[in-house]
Amino acid sequence: MEEKIDKKVIVEEIKELISINKEDSIEINPNFLEYFDLEELISIKETLILKKSKIREITFDYLDELYEKTKEDSI
Repeated sequence: MEEKIDKKVIVEEIKELISINKEDSIEINPNFLEYFDLEELISIKETLILKKSKIREITFDYLDELYEKTKEDSI
């Protein structure tokens, strides 16, 4: 029973990671708990965290580049 609770917690964390904003209501089929073991769900969560951090990094780099270009254009 303990593993089910842990799986539900991980699934909730995954739902938060895939939502765009906090008001989004993301639904994941509860039957997924049966298909994935705890380690697989943790791996999915970690992959999402990594992807999200890379997206932020790419976005910040892009915005920095845009800022530098607009700075150059205004001179």
